[in-house]
Amino acid sequence: MTTSIHTLDTPVAVVDVARMNRNIQRMQQRADSLGVRLRPHVKTTKCAQVVEAQIQAGAQGVTVSTLKEAQAFFAQGVTDILYAVAMAPNKLAHALDLRRAGCALIIVTDSVAGARAIVEFGRAHDERFEVFIEIDSDHHRSGVRSDDPLLVDIAKVIHEGGAVLKGVMTHAGESYKLNTLEALQEIAELERSECVNAAEAIRAAGIPCPEVSVGSTPTALSAVHLEGVTELRAGVYVFFDLVMHNVGVCALDDLALSVLTTVIGHQPDKGWIITDSGWMAMSRDRGTQAQQCDFGYGLVCDSNGTLIDGLLLRSANQEHGVASFEEGTSVDIEKLYPIGTQLRVLPNHACATGAQYPAYEALQPNGEVAHWSRVNGW
Repeated sequence: MTTSIHTLDTPVAVVDVARMNRNIQRMQQRADSLGVRLRPHVKTTKCAQVVEAQIQAGAQGVTVSTLKEAQAFFAQGVTDILYAVAMAPNKLAHALDLRRAGCALIIVTDSVAGARAIVEFGRAHDERFEVFIEIDSDHHRSGVRSDDPLLVDIAKVIHEGGAVLKGVMTHAGESYKLNTLEALQEIAELERSECVNAAEAIRAAGIPCPEVSVGSTPTALSAVHLEGVTELRAGVYVFFDLVMHNVGVCALDDLALSVLTTVIGHQPDKGWIITDSGWMAMSRDRGTQAQQCDFGYGLVCDSNGTLIDGLLLRSANQEHGVASFEEGTSVDIEKLYPIGTQLRVLPNHACATGAQYPAYEALQPNGEVAHWSRVNGW
């Protein structure tokens, strides 16, 4: 425990706990109002203290992106865990170990080959895996379409092979490219309807399909209704980031993650403030570059988290960040931001920036800082 972030070595990832808790409450209230349970995706934070806050707020189970996350949060006492990545056959032994230890782990597939690998391994080890089929609701990434005959074929392999078809799930990742409420509501409805249609197609084939799981942060916060859906998954809402700000689902003062950095030099003739927050500190993610407002490598704040108007981390090398104002702005950077000055940078993508660090420095409302470890690796 330390009494001030100003005593920390930089760069470090700082979590504003008050903002984080406000974001957690917002999403939980959203799920409650839509009449579905919230199973948050914890890949953004990968942090025990954050997961505990989500569970305390009302979350039921968690979604993970790695089996290492599943292992860690099961050890924390969370038993209801969805591993939301198509199951690779070589990871089935790890999944089996978790289930044998008492974890109600749900796994995912989107192919006949994947389903066969699951049921064959399960039969060989006397285990009935619980499985979600991933649905492609928006042509974004993985999954099978709701009207593809392959969907029922996969369901039959699971159901008839001795595993348990838990349900269907989808993630409307294309929502990250949108920036109006009307467009977000439209893709939220597409996400909902495609996943519900998939469940109904399976049920029409005489196969039980009890769960319908949807969600991304933009669609969760924009959906008009979730009729036919049983659970909502979202993740980045805990911290939010500049991409989500451009999408339009959060204000800048909702962003709970920043990188504390130190001024280490200047190039006055170029207007450059050199910091120790290069791309190793911020990540290479330039997600706002394709959006309506490009924030470079991040928006710069003072050490208290107050935005400095017009100051962006515009470029980065491995360990050097270059912050500057807009061209033509007259600022005495050496006087205002002398060497040793601490600043905070709001990131483009909270998941990517968080992944650069082994832990967060959690800034409490009283100004004290707690050290919160992350679960990194696979």
